[in-house]
Amino acid sequence: MTRLWVSGYRAYELGVFKSDDPKVTIIKYALRAEIIRQLEQGVDWIITGPQLGIEQWTIEVVNELKSEYAVQVAMMAPYLNIEKNWNTEKQAQLAQLKTQVDYYASVSAHEYQNPSQLKSYQTFMLSHTDGALLIYDPEFEGKTKYDYYAITNYQNGKDYPWQAVSFDDLQEYALVYGEEQESDKNY
Repeated sequence: MTRLWVSGYRAYELGVFKSDDPKVTIIKYALRAEIIRQLEQGVDWIITGPQLGIEQWTIEVVNELKSEYAVQVAMMAPYLNIEKNWNTEKQAQLAQLKTQVDYYASVSAHEYQNPSQLKSYQTFMLSHTDGALLIYDPEFEGKTKYDYYAITNYQNGKDYPWQAVSFDDLQEYALVYGEEQESDKNY
């Protein structure tokens, strides 16, 4: 596997409305650990979307890992001008991230027209990646449930490994992170 699709909850689905929310630290810690594990198994491209939340945090984490690993990151938007209705601050945040990825493109050459563009996006992501990592818990559905269903349906007859990081997993990462922080204080 060399190309990994990473997706998950939107920031608002996690109750995150500020970049300095402590939840972001734990989520990025978990993303870092999971992405490193994937890189050590041969992944060299992380492909994600532009959504606020897991997708944008993934780009930030991968960019931090570039000094240690030979990894590239691509941001694929489902359609043109996805940020068109976002507030100015979030548009600027996305514009900044676009300059920090190794590749950026939109799957559709048009602005949003109908839900079939989102279906086409999923088909594109599945056919252009070798596996997936979702920050997603089926017990707490969000918009990521559509990617979850697309991945599980795609697996019928295909070798497409994927992993979900659940809320229980994130709680475990929070405990490990806390222990590491406490250990660092004692030195």
